[in-house]
Amino acid sequence: MQLGIMQPYFFPYLGYYSLIKHTDAWIIFDSVQYIRHGWIERNRVLKPAEGWQYISVPLEKHGRDILIRDVKIREEDWRDRITRQLAHYKKSPYFEPVMALVKQCFDIDTNDITSLNAHILEHTCRYLGISFNYQVFSRMNLRIGEVNDAGDWALQISKAFGASGYVNPPGGAGLFDSEKFKAAAIDLKFLNINLNDYSQRRKTFEPGLSIIDVMMFNSKEDINIMLDDFQITTG
Repeated sequence: MQLGIMQPYFFPYLGYYSLIKHTDAWIIFDSVQYIRHGWIERNRVLKPAEGWQYISVPLEKHGRDILIRDVKIREEDWRDRITRQLAHYKKSPYFEPVMALVKQCFDIDTNDITSLNAHILEHTCRYLGISFNYQVFSRMNLRIGEVNDAGDWALQISKAFGASGYVNPPGGAGLFDSEKFKAAAIDLKFLNINLNDYSQRRKTFEPGLSIIDVMMFNSKEDINIMLDDFQITTG
């Protein structure tokens, strides 16, 4: 069983979904410190004219050391605000189905950012036809071994979960001790997706935007071809 473990990102980029598609089980990892200005409550989409802008969910004030699982959403009309920010996509070929999807993703009564993002991931994967077999780490009661550094989380969770392999984006390769994974008989792999340009109907392509942008301009079939365009390296 190939396992993926990632923090609960808000409408993440294409590579996140490629990792989901090419693993057998997924753990939403919400028991670590929340980092400001990351991808937990925001992501990037096109601006109406040129460049990109953030869409974001407002959060309640919290202490610096708060864990992701404890982060709460502030009560305000953020759903309509984000919908308005996406209105300029109306001439894109898949505007109607994607806006319907966004509204489904927002149709959850919660003030919990982890629950919101899990709901978004679940509905987005369903739209794309991707199996999403997931659990939320803070709700699993999984007994894991001692964690001495950031890379040990994935190792200990994989061991406790009974995974034969762990797959991660290449950006985190430096965190992991491959010898520890070998000693535990767990294959350590890194999935590097090829983020090729696609038509955004403007002169300058903006790379690495939210999956929302990808879905606005590409069919589900074409997106799945993109998700399958990657290389695997071993640790």
